[in-house]
Amino acid sequence: MDASSDPQAVLQDLIVDAAQEVRIRQNLVLVALGKRQADRALRVGRVFDVHTRSWNADWEIVTAGRRIAWVGPAGAYPGEVRERFHEPALSAVPGFGEVHKHIESSHLTPEWEAAMVLPRGNTWTCEASHEFSNVDGARNLAFWLEPRRLGSPLKIFPLPGSAVPPTAYESGGGWFGYAEQIGFLDESLMVAGLDEVMDWPAVWNPDNPGYARLWGMMEATIARRGVIEGHAAGLRDTATINAFAASGLASDHEVMGAEEVWDKLTRGLFVELRPNAMEDVIPGLLARGLADWSQVAFTTDDRSASNTLSMGATDHNVRKAIACGLTPEIAIQCVTINPARHMRLTPLVGSLAPGRFADVVLLEDVASVAIHSVWADGALVCERGVYLGQVPRIAWPDWATRTINIGRALTDADFAIAAAPGRATMQAALLRPFHWADGFITMELPVEAGMVARDPARNVTKFAIVDRYSGRASVARMFWLGVGPRDADTALACSVAHDTHNIWVLGSSDSAMAAAVNALAEIQGGWALVHGGELAATVRFEVGGLMSCRPAEALDAEMQVFYAAAAKVEWMYEPTFHPRWMAGFPERMIFATLTCAPWRWVLVAPCARAPEGFVNVQTGETHPLVW
Repeated sequence: MDASSDPQAVLQDLIVDAAQEVRIRQNLVLVALGKRQADRALRVGRVFDVHTRSWNADWEIVTAGRRIAWVGPAGAYPGEVRERFHEPALSAVPGFGEVHKHIESSHLTPEWEAAMVLPRGNTWTCEASHEFSNVDGARNLAFWLEPRRLGSPLKIFPLPGSAVPPTAYESGGGWFGYAEQIGFLDESLMVAGLDEVMDWPAVWNPDNPGYARLWGMMEATIARRGVIEGHAAGLRDTATINAFAASGLASDHEVMGAEEVWDKLTRGLFVELRPNAMEDVIPGLLARGLADWSQVAFTTDDRSASNTLSMGATDHNVRKAIACGLTPEIAIQCVTINPARHMRLTPLVGSLAPGRFADVVLLEDVASVAIHSVWADGALVCERGVYLGQVPRIAWPDWATRTINIGRALTDADFAIAAAPGRATMQAALLRPFHWADGFITMELPVEAGMVARDPARNVTKFAIVDRYSGRASVARMFWLGVGPRDADTALACSVAHDTHNIWVLGSSDSAMAAAVNALAEIQGGWALVHGGELAATVRFEVGGLMSCRPAEALDAEMQVFYAAAAKVEWMYEPTFHPRWMAGFPERMIFATLTCAPWRWVLVAPCARAPEGFVNVQTGETHPLVW
C-alpha cells in the first residue's frame, strides 16, 4: 500500500463490519505512527477530553478517512497531512449522542432527521425502533441502515423493539421473539441491544401471556452481549426497583423525581433524563452530593420536527441541564462518553480519541452550547446552523409507503355503539388521557335512536381504535372523558398511536369519525381533521404512517397549517394527573394510546383475548363497554 490511507476502506466505513474494522484500524495504526499520510488535521483552540473531564489547549485532531487517528498538541504529529484546518477561537467537544430516541417521533425519515439534527450537534443515535418495528418488523433493520449505507453522516445504532407487539393483547405489522432478536444482532454490529422493555407485568409474572416472548428476546440479547434497555414508568417502590434491576433491564428513561433517580442509581440502573425531569432531578441530585454522573445521560426520547426546529435537539438538553445547575463539562459527558459507555459503543463514538469516528462539535461558547460548526465522518457537514452534508435521495418502496390497510371505506355504522333494546340510558365504561388507575370510570349515558350517545355537557366524547393492518376494517370504540372536539360533526384522526400505531380517532359524530379515518387512509397516514363535516386539514406521514420523506422545514410548514385549522376547533378538556396534559389541540393523544406500565385499562384493536378491545393489560381482565 502507498502512503495514503486505503481509499476502499474509507469508502466502506459506513456500516460497522468486523473484517472491515480490522482493515480500518490497521491503517489507523500506521497513520498514527506517521508512516502513512493522514487526510486532515483540525487544530482547535481547546479540545475537551471526556475521559478526564479536562481541556487541552491548542490541540490537533488528525483523521484518516472517517476516523480519528491521532490527537495531541499542535505541531507534534509525526507524519504528513493532506489538508489542514485551524480554528483557534473555538472549543472542540465530541459529537453528541442520543442514548434513547424514537426518530419516528420527529416524523422524518432518517436521512432527513440527519439533516435536521447534525447542525444541532447530534452525530449518532441509538434508535429505539419499536415504532417502525410494529409497522414492518421484518424490514426494520434494513430501513434504519439504508441512509447510512448511502452515505448519511448520522450514525444510527438500531435497537430492535421489545414492544413488538407492546402487549399480548395487540398485534400489528411485526412480531419479535428470540429468533428475530438473534437474527438482528447477528446481521449487523450496528445493533446495540434490545429496545426498552416496556411490558413490566410480562417480565415479572410467569402467567402473563407475553412472558415467554419477552424473556426470549432478553435471552437472545444476553447471548450476544447486547444491552437490554428498560422502561420503569411508575415503578418506584424498593422491591420493584430491585426486581427490575435483577431482571437485567439496565436503564430507565421514565424517571420524574430526584428521590426516584437516587433509588434507581443505587440499584445499579443507568438513568436517562428527559428535559422535563431535569428541573427537579438535577438540583436534587446536586443537593444529595452526587459526584459521579457517569450513570446518567440525557435523552430526547420523543420530539417532533417542529419542536426540534424551535428548541433544538440534544443541544437543547445540554443547555437545559446547565441551566439546572450542572457544569458544562459534566453535561457534555452526559451526551457523549456516558451514553457511549452504557451502550458499549466507546470504540466508535463518545470521545475525541483515536479509532473513533471523527465527529466534532465546534463551540463558540461552551456555557451556552453555541455551535459554530459540526464535523462528522472527518468532514465539515454543518456551519452556523446550515447543513452542508449529503442527504441520500431515497425512493422508499411500497413496503414503507403503503402500510395502511383498513380494507374498505368506513361508515357511520362502524363507530356506533348499540344500546340494549328498550333502554333510555346505559351504563358505560370511560377512560381519560393518561388514566393510570386500577379501575375505569363509569357513567350513565343517554340512548338516542337505539344507540348510546355522547354527552358533551359532561365532556364525554367518542374514541375509537381502527385496525390498520389486517384489512378487516375492525374497529374498537368507547367513550372518553375530557378530550375531543365539542364542535358538531368534527373529528381528529391520527396514525401515530404508540406503540402499535393503529389509527385512533376522536369525534363528535360517527360520520365525522368515518370521514377523518378515510381521509387518513387516502394519504397513507399522518393527521386528518374534519371540522363541521368538512375535511379541514391533513398532514401526511406517508412512510410507515409515522414519518415523511422531506426536509424538516417543509413538514413543519404543513404542520403549522394544520395547527391553525385545529385552533378553530373548541376542544374539550379536563385536567389529569399527567403533568404534560394541557388544554387545546390534543396532540399528546399519540402518547395517551400507550398500553405499557403504568397503564392498566386501555382500548386496543379487537382481538381474540379482548373482542371489544377493552382490556386491563396488567391482569388480562376484560369488561363490556356498555351494559
